[in-house]
Amino acid sequence: MQIVILNDAAAVAAYGANIFATQLQKKPTSVLGLATGSTPVALYQELIAKNKAGEISFSQATTFNLDEYLGLTGDHPQSYRHFMNEQLFSHIDINKDNTFVPPGDALNPITACKEYEDKIVAAGGVDVQLLGIGRNGHIGFNEPSSGLRSRTRVKTLTKATVDDNARFFAADEYQPQLSITMGIGTILEAKKVVLLATGENKADAVHAMIEGPLMAKCPASALQLHKDAVIVIDKAAASKLEDLEFYQHIEAENQKLQAHLVTL
Repeated sequence: MQIVILNDAAAVAAYGANIFATQLQKKPTSVLGLATGSTPVALYQELIAKNKAGEISFSQATTFNLDEYLGLTGDHPQSYRHFMNEQLFSHIDINKDNTFVPPGDALNPITACKEYEDKIVAAGGVDVQLLGIGRNGHIGFNEPSSGLRSRTRVKTLTKATVDDNARFFAADEYQPQLSITMGIGTILEAKKVVLLATGENKADAVHAMIEGPLMAKCPASALQLHKDAVIVIDKAAASKLEDLEFYQHIEAENQKLQAHLVTL
């Protein structure tokens, strides 16, 4: 893991956006793995600004989202398809036919999961996968107890996740308890993974992910196995790391190395 600790949430979003922008500049046909939730919104705003400024183009890109609520149609205001359209796709030069979100309204969800996996493979695999992290350590909707080799599947949401997401639903509105999510095995096959976390409420999960053992209780700890995982966090989210100074030193040395390589 590469651990990047920045001052605040705005810096985290900008750093993450630069990774995706660099990927698109290097490979315009990139396959991007995307995420929903409050944390990625600022990153998407950065990417929209870069697109409008002509710095990057999504015209040849393909995207795959991590997850979707099972039981919601794509035009439902609380669906992740709707979220992505509102927060990113409708504001950039992407062909929406090349944007994929698990179908929450699939007649046969089990078949739909296999088809989603097949689409990712057919596209050549994900080049850069964006992740957030839940307070219980989940990535995507891979809740605690998820297998490290799990594939895209139907997953029951824990009470903690349902409670955390309840703020997005009206008091009398139906809130799904099931989802379709990429599996941990699917996520780990991405060539690069970028996880963003901000705020003190994520500090316990960040600590478990980075410094805890590899365990099903903290699904995000599976990123310890990935050869190119970048964890971008603010000081609040990093506040419970025991080796904080060490990570900051390593990142500073890494930046010096990258600057040196550029001059060669």
